[in-house]
Amino acid sequence: MRATKHLLASASILALALFALPASAQRIAPAEPIDQASCQTEEASLEQEIALARSRGQMLRRRQLAEALTAMQAHCAKLTPIKDQATRIDRQEQEVAHLRAELARAEAYLAKLKAAPADTAPAK
Repeated sequence: MRATKHLLASASILALALFALPASAQRIAPAEPIDQASCQTEEASLEQEIALARSRGQMLRRRQLAEALTAMQAHCAKLTPIKDQATRIDRQEQEVAHLRAELARAEAYLAKLKAAPADTAPAK
């Protein structure tokens, strides 16, 4: 009986914590856009959330949002047929540039962590 009450109390606390999160914090996987305009809107929204997560030091959330952005971009790419090889190459070059910039930010943060004393964390 006592274990059941403890389990119910734990479940209630977990439920309250989940519902207390803002809606944007609960959303990781975006709704699949149905046209190019909604793709652009969703992409901008995800990029803002990624920037916010990065500024708050929420690296796991940032990575999850980046994965959601990549999945959404793949979905949107299927919506508009690519007309020619040059467009495909241009899109791929843009994606590579984006990933390189993300990698550079992650490496810079890692360098800060390694350079900081063991008992303190660097400010972002």
